[in-house]
Amino acid sequence: MSVPRPAAVIVLAAGEGTRMKSQTPKVLHEVCGRALVDHMLAAARDLGPEQLIVVIGHALERVGGHLAATSPDARAVVQREQRGTGHAVRTVIEEVGTISGTVLVTYGDVPLLRTQTLTDLLERHEAEGNAVTVLTAEVPDPTGYGRIIRDEAGAVLEIVEEKDAGAEQRAIKEMNSGIYAFDGLLLADAVKRVSTDNAQGEEYLTDVLAILRRDGHRVGACVAGDFVEVEGVNDRVQLAAARKVLNQRLLERHMRAGVTIIDPASTWIDVGVRIGPDAVIHPGTQLHGATVIESGAEVGPATTLTDTLVGEGAVVRNAVADHAEIGPEASVGPYAYLRPGTVLGRKSKAGTFVEMKNTKVGERSKVPHLTYAGDATIGQDVNIGASTVFVNYDGVNKHHTTVRDGAFVGCDTMLVAPLTVNEGAYTAAGSTITDDVPPGAMGVARARQRNIEKWVLRRRAGTKSAAHAERALAEQEQENQQ
Repeated sequence: MSVPRPAAVIVLAAGEGTRMKSQTPKVLHEVCGRALVDHMLAAARDLGPEQLIVVIGHALERVGGHLAATSPDARAVVQREQRGTGHAVRTVIEEVGTISGTVLVTYGDVPLLRTQTLTDLLERHEAEGNAVTVLTAEVPDPTGYGRIIRDEAGAVLEIVEEKDAGAEQRAIKEMNSGIYAFDGLLLADAVKRVSTDNAQGEEYLTDVLAILRRDGHRVGACVAGDFVEVEGVNDRVQLAAARKVLNQRLLERHMRAGVTIIDPASTWIDVGVRIGPDAVIHPGTQLHGATVIESGAEVGPATTLTDTLVGEGAVVRNAVADHAEIGPEASVGPYAYLRPGTVLGRKSKAGTFVEMKNTKVGERSKVPHLTYAGDATIGQDVNIGASTVFVNYDGVNKHHTTVRDGAFVGCDTMLVAPLTVNEGAYTAAGSTITDDVPPGAMGVARARQRNIEKWVLRRRAGTKSAAHAERALAEQEQENQQ
């Protein structure tokens, strides 16, 4: 059946979340690269609601600022005093006005709740013509949850909290998730009649169900397919459990789309990551943020990429990259570190123990090992010898180095910026280059070697080095005498 768009989705996110024991508001803790509240908003947004409303209160400026930056389509309503879920919804109605149509109420700490489950709830609500439909779940151990009490026709009679439940009621495994689809007009009337006559002195949204039932309206229920979806995150243990479940969902989605993930148990992927078919992800890999792995690329093992593009057919092993771009068929690692602003061209290489920052490397150019390249432009078909350092910082300012097409930088060269090594030029191994090198020239900047004979025998007498030197010199003398 066709389900109409909900008139509004109200996400309750005003609580402090003291069990997290954190200076970060609970709803801003991240799971797989997205804040808890953003997971819920993403699921709700896919329903196409006419209004998307978030109730905030604790850490008002921080949560409100986050929503303004990440969800400008959501309207924030402030609950200045957190006096219960019923009070939170009443605060919305007092500010927004009565909402005509279906109003879905959910929470900012249920990151595993799927859009399809919310759709099922709305379909049941519409089909049965309920005043309110509660999302429930069958749980193996319902301890601590409110139990759903139904009549013979399956309608919900009441929700009994565990402390008020008898032995027979406690045996019921269907629990209340606290997520509801309401008739908006009936909700606006009933929520004003919620009492604070309870141990906490708060207005509970569950009381609205009893009020609507007494008014003669039908209260229905929709059972979630997987109870894990409706479990909230209240502490770090539950946060880790949610992360594991969501990560597994993401991995399965990628594998079914044609990605090979060698060891799902050691692979972690954020929700914003995109991976093309026939890519291979090796064990111990973490892909964060908006990382993109294109078709046929291989990543890992033991690799962490954040907001990084890996081109088709590229290979990245035992490496870390942050806001970098790795071109098609390029090679990175092992043990390379690509910092922000690094761009590797097609078939280029950043090899073992290479670190790059704000550096562009042209096609087919190689930086094979033991090199730091910062604030540099490296052209095409360039070879950078081992232990080269692009000396970009003078203690006050950063300076740029350019190595143009076809140049060859010898091992252990210090390129002291700003300078240019021009087309086809060489630098001699062990040089400290401070001036531009013309096209096709050899830049040499080192003193001529001189040997101080028998220095070790005089200055390091009695050492192992001296003993070896004495034996060698004696053998040489014997050879010369023969």
